[in-house]
Order: sequence, then C-alpha cells, then structure tokens
Amino acid sequence: MLAYVLNQYGKPLMPCKAVKARILLKEHKAKVMRREPFTIQLLYGSSSYKQPVTLGVDAGSKHIGLSASTKQKELYSADVELRADIVELLSTRRELRRSRRNRKTRYRPARFDNRKKPEGWLAPSVLNRLDAHLSVIARVCKILPVKKIIVETASFDIQKIHTPEIRGAEYQQGEQLGFWNVREYVLFRDGHICQHCKGKSGDKILNVHHIESRKTGGDAPNNLITLCESCHKAYHAENFELKHKRGQSFKESAFMGIMRWVLLDKLREIYHDVQNTYGYLTKNSRIRLGLSKTHCTDAYCIAGNHNAVRLSYYWYQKQVRKHNRQIHKMKIMKGGKKKRNQSPHMVFGFRLFDKVICKGKTEFIFGRRSSGSFCVKGLDGKQISAGISYKKLKLVGKRQTYLTERREVAPPSHS
Repeated sequence: MLAYVLNQYGKPLMPCKAVKARILLKEHKAKVMRREPFTIQLLYGSSSYKQPVTLGVDAGSKHIGLSASTKQKELYSADVELRADIVELLSTRRELRRSRRNRKTRYRPARFDNRKKPEGWLAPSVLNRLDAHLSVIARVCKILPVKKIIVETASFDIQKIHTPEIRGAEYQQGEQLGFWNVREYVLFRDGHICQHCKGKSGDKILNVHHIESRKTGGDAPNNLITLCESCHKAYHAENFELKHKRGQSFKESAFMGIMRWVLLDKLREIYHDVQNTYGYLTKNSRIRLGLSKTHCTDAYCIAGNHNAVRLSYYWYQKQVRKHNRQIHKMKIMKGGKKKRNQSPHMVFGFRLFDKVICKGKTEFIFGRRSSGSFCVKGLDGKQISAGISYKKLKLVGKRQTYLTERREVAPPSHS
C-alpha cells in the first residue's frame, strides 16, 4: 500500500511505500496526518522531487470515479458515492415551514418582486453535487502533485433518448402539444379509464395519481397515472398495491447536462491545466484495454496513462450529511406528544458515522440511542449489529463528511 507524503510546509510530494513511511515515523522524521488514505508529513527539508501526475475524473450524478497516475503507475484510485437525499430533505423542510407559517403567523399577501433567480443560479441538489466534485478533486490535489486534470463531460439528447426517430421541428412539438395541462394529457393518454380496475368500479370521477411521491418524483407525465376516485382512496387506505411503475426518468441526464460546463469553468478558475474528454473515447479505451466497467476504471482510462500499472485496491467513499436540524418527528405520538428526532450529539464518547471496531470488523455507526446502544453497518449496507453496547466498541476515527474504506479490486472474470 502507498503512503502519501507532504513536505514540511504541507505541500504534496510523490508517495512512498508503506515500509519507508514506517521507518520515517519510527525515526521521528515524519508525523501522521491522515489514516485513510494514509498520509504523513515530513519534519525535515526534502528535495521535492516530483513527477507529472494526471488526475482522471469520471463525473457523475451518483458516483464520481477518480484515478491519479504517472506514465509508470497508478498512484490513487477512488469511487465516491454522492448524497441522494437533498430533494427529499428540502421538500420536507418546505412542508414543515408552510405548515408552521399557516398555524403561527398572520396572513401576508404574496410578494412576487423577489422571485427572480440570480444569474448563474443552480438548484440546491445540483449545487450540492457540483460542490462535491470540487471537494473530492481538491482532496486528491492536497496529497498528490497533480499537474493536469482531465474530466469526462457528457451531453444527453433527452428527447432523442425518449423518441429515437425525432428530428427537425419535432423537437418543438412535445408529447403534451395541444393539451391545456399535464392532467388533461394524462387522462387522454390513459383513455379516461382507471388503470387499476379498468372501469369495473363504475366510478366516473377520475383522479390523477402520483406513482412515486410528488415530493421526490415530481409532476412529470411518466410519474402520473389515471385512477378512479374509489381506487384512489382504496390505494391510500393501503387496501391494495399498485403494480404500475413510473416510466423512464431523465433526472440524472438533466443533471449532467446542467453541471458539465459549470464544473469545467469552476475547475479552470482554480487549476492551471484542465481538459475535458467524452464518454465515447473512454469507452473505446476501456474496450481496447479489456477492462471491466467501473467508475475507477473509467477514471483510469480518462487519465490517459494506459501503460501505468494499476493499484490492486481503491478507496470507496460515501458522502453523508453533516447536520440534522429537524428537532421533532413529523408524526405526533398518542397523547399529542412530539417525539424528538435525534439522540444527543455525543453518546458515551461516540457520534453518528464514527469509525469503530465491532466484532473484529472496522465499520461505521449508522444509528445511536441515548441508552448507549449503537447500530453498526458497513458502507455496503451490510449490518454488523443492530444494537450493540458502547462497551463493546473501540473508536478508530472520528466522523467525516466522506466515510472511507479500502476495497480490493475484483480479479477479472475468465469465461
């Protein structure tokens, strides 16, 4: 395993082998700065010998692939899983805020002068992912002397994906052309017939139902279905399960279309040499090299050093939220009591997302109780213990925004 090295001023140098890092620490010539990835800082002056390092970035809406390499060998490989709860959390906050203002404030007339978005405004979900890309790239540049950054940008023709035969003026004539609103279009699309009972209930009142919650699924036609009022009420009373699934969603494609040029512009403001490449070039390189499809592999191909010896491991990182500001649960308990939404910040010396040793395995705290019982899981979601006592846990590292664990690269399958 490699150890990443900083000089006495905190600037990155070329990494060294773990054996050399162990000797430097034993002779008190260096100190430990970070456990994962393992990073040391020299306590004496060095020659500052560096090689040109290229960082390949496989940008994405759910995962980011990173690979830093020289012409000889790969120095860093990581797969970063991004947060996917921003939309739901903001929607919940909006619900609570509107409810509270309705209950506790006087009527105030609507104001429309402050509704214009400033130039360059991005939706919070997009902004969070953009900041995450900048953050993980900066973390790599702090431990390696990166000279060039290559980012894969992708453009998506969403209408072409939805309707492959579309062309010319048809781009201006969407599926809702000629309809007053989405509801009218959905009713027409479904033939004004309940899609569950097919009219057997005899109820002539039709409702438009959200297949996926409106909070996270939105009002797109592929998320709406026609139900008669009887079936609609029965579904919400949990009398049956709806077999219909929502149509293809283009959220991730839309996100990449919005973010790709903004990300490049931001990176070029910070770093000197930033280039972009495209997905078809990455795919061609991956197939030519005979590599399996992963985020780390794509990043390795993007970096362009195809003769570099690859690492036998990579760092899997999961982004988690920093704060939970909701004080009480949304559902009120019997007797009109509001249950608190969170345990104390610190419970017997442990916090949420702390890295601990549990039953001989190094995993993370994903749940805590004020009694001192903890839920411990791995980043793959596998539960180690649902409620283990704090007395049986050993703290390894304090929580961070990006939970990190080392994973071995799966050997190539031979069919």
